[in-house]
Amino acid sequence: MSDHAAPQQSAQWAEPHGDPAVARISRRPADPVESARASRLWWDRTADEYQAEHGGFLQDSGFVWGPEGLTEDDAALLGPRSALRGARVLEIGCGAAQCARWLAAQGARVVGVDIALGQLRHSRRIDGRTGARTPVAQADAQRLPFADASFDLACSSFGAFPFLPDAPAALTEAARVLRPGGRLVFSVTHPVRWMFPDDPTEAGMTVVQSYFDRRPYIEEDAQGRAVYVEHHHTLGDWTAAITAAGLRLTALTEPEWPQDNRTAWGGWGPHRGRYVPGTAIFTAEKPA
Repeated sequence: MSDHAAPQQSAQWAEPHGDPAVARISRRPADPVESARASRLWWDRTADEYQAEHGGFLQDSGFVWGPEGLTEDDAALLGPRSALRGARVLEIGCGAAQCARWLAAQGARVVGVDIALGQLRHSRRIDGRTGARTPVAQADAQRLPFADASFDLACSSFGAFPFLPDAPAALTEAARVLRPGGRLVFSVTHPVRWMFPDDPTEAGMTVVQSYFDRRPYIEEDAQGRAVYVEHHHTLGDWTAAITAAGLRLTALTEPEWPQDNRTAWGGWGPHRGRYVPGTAIFTAEKPA
């Protein structure tokens, strides 16, 4: 997808942090190799902090689709609970495999993949504490190490897809490992969030970034190497990518922020959630 000319981002667009590994914020192209390297290093290095901060919300064995707290128990986006028993399921960008562990508890034959070994170590830690045995593997979502038509379902809850530059290629790879008639369900940061700063309060309700500016958000070290990369694809881009992958879009879910969720998570929070969607969940099927 082509870049659109747009003004250089303002500093307020970036989420404040005191990470000593980050020297500057950049807006420039980042190819699949650089994006994968940055994601692997970032999520390896921050896995402990991430799981310490969000592990309770995600649960050891729980399927949460996004910061709003919508669960698969309530949404049933993967299909009826009875259909999960015996199904072959792949979780892409599994982190500590909380979703995969929940799927296994429903009787699914599940495997999780993540690019960051640090996250997978937390999967082993949770397995050791709970007695679960969750198969996981380190792998890049852009090159899944599985044969064609290996799975009945593929899913990703804020996993790999927000960090991949080529949405059609990534979804084509996910579609490749699905059997005909299989289903792919994935959640990402809602594309409209690209326009706002990472501030969930009233102060963050001002548009500071063009929705059509597809240049990735990059945090660089002092040598100019990307240490974090997040890519933006519009709703139209995701829809086109699903079609290009040979899949059929069957649903787009935009969870509303529940009144009882008082948790702020980065740019997500109860104030903004009343006005602006924070999560987009795409459901697609591979034609039989």
